Amino acid sequence: MSVRDVACELHVARSTVYRWLATGRGPKAFRLPNNELRIVRADFIEWLHKLGTDGTELLR
Repeated sequence: MSVRDVACELHVARSTVYRWLATGRGPKAFRLPNNELRIVRADFIEWLHKLGTDGTELLR
């Protein structure tokens, strides 16, 4: 998943996802050779489950 995909699924700005990733609050991510970030969907789902069923803790 791209940062844009994650932002769209959670209804937040891409800058919010970048901030979560930079501060270690986001899902596990990796960089492609072109320097773009990607998140494996399974890691994204696991991260959401750790937060709770709907992920609203992040939005507080």
